[in-house]
Amino acid sequence: MTTKQKTIIVTGASQGIGAAVANLFLHRGYNVVGTSRKISQKNELQPSEKLALVDGDIGLASTAELIVGTAVKRFGSVDALVNNAGIFFAKPFTEYTAEDLRALSSTNLYGFIHTTQLAVKQMLSQKSGGSVVSITTSIVDHPLAALTASFPMITKGGIDAISRSLAMEYAPQGIRVNVVAPGVVDTPLHKNNPKDFLRTLSPLGQISDAKDIAEAVFYLTQASQITGEVLHVDGGAHLGRW
Repeated sequence: MTTKQKTIIVTGASQGIGAAVANLFLHRGYNVVGTSRKISQKNELQPSEKLALVDGDIGLASTAELIVGTAVKRFGSVDALVNNAGIFFAKPFTEYTAEDLRALSSTNLYGFIHTTQLAVKQMLSQKSGGSVVSITTSIVDHPLAALTASFPMITKGGIDAISRSLAMEYAPQGIRVNVVAPGVVDTPLHKNNPKDFLRTLSPLGQISDAKDIAEAVFYLTQASQITGEVLHVDGGAHLGRW
């Protein structure tokens, strides 16, 4: 008996958490479609015949069409999706601009919607279920006074909310929708932030590695009885004051 090889789409896959996710799934036997604006020019992915790369702005519907089309044409299916692409920057609330909101919405919200809609449509046509896991952040529900990020939380909080709704909507078709909510992760996003300060942002006093987040994503992708879940990988920061 043969087992069909599954195909996963990973957005924002050129570096950081996205690259760690894509590499882990490649290592564990998945076909992977990785995407970012210029992923074919520069990335941290291991070369593989099971890897397809798609360049493009995730905020555009045309990019989503190319991503899902590539998965189906190259590998024959879409079995899982990881919505990792996102942007984040902290400012006082009164200093955010309309352009900031447009940029955050384009990547974090439109990118989620365009790609998830097409991936779910493909999963429905396959009639074999599927998994959607999105990366948000622990501070959606548990803000930190030291990190003022109100505008990004509009978008990340929206992904938490829609994921719960989609989990309920598509449960009858076996499509599971979950979220991984990291705390501080050692990625290029924090390259200019003092490590000693970053360690104070969780009770464990540690900075997560991108591989920690990738393992959580893999778990939720494989966990057949988990849907509508927000899995915090934040060193306990969501528990409250420490």
